[in-house]
Amino acid sequence: MAKLYFRYGAMNSGKSTALLQAAFNYEERGHSVLLAKPAVDTKGDGDIVSRLGVVRAVDFVIAPDANVRELFEQRRAVEAAETGRDVSCLLVDEAQFLTSEQVDDLLRIALIEGIPVLAYGIRTDFQTVAFPGSRRLLEIAHSLEELKTICRCGRKAIFNGRTIDGRFVFDGDQVAIDGEAVTYESLCGVCYLEESGGVLNGRH
Repeated sequence: MAKLYFRYGAMNSGKSTALLQAAFNYEERGHSVLLAKPAVDTKGDGDIVSRLGVVRAVDFVIAPDANVRELFEQRRAVEAAETGRDVSCLLVDEAQFLTSEQVDDLLRIALIEGIPVLAYGIRTDFQTVAFPGSRRLLEIAHSLEELKTICRCGRKAIFNGRTIDGRFVFDGDQVAIDGEAVTYESLCGVCYLEESGGVLNGRH
């Protein structure tokens, strides 16, 4: 039985690098893979961009109202026509930006189509609130794997601090793409509380 995997971590934990490595591993063994990401992630336009400098174009972009299973089937047919092989895996970057319904589509692809789905993303936003896509993945994925990174203090980072002009901010829209007027820093719980004045999700 094919499974839905959720591999998550704080910012800078190497999620996109791990996705690209997984794609390389499949293809090195003669398998076809499809890569996708949500349209809301405008960083790199239609590319997946690793912080190590590796860049690869996605096979399809997922609009907020799109049916992921239909997009997958359309691109799967093109891949089969071009290569003569069926797809062996679907890899999704920035999966936190998917809707709950789109995550359900990923599960259907795994269970009904028999294609493993590897979704990569972060759990929570800069206010420590779960993204809808991440929440649903945590609820229904067969396998959960944490990709670890460290805080500036050396502890394990679990939160994502948002900065504007070098200063941490704790109000604003849930989605603001890294590099577009804002940046992010992965923080441990202690450093996050120090920067926020003890506030978590707007509450002391």
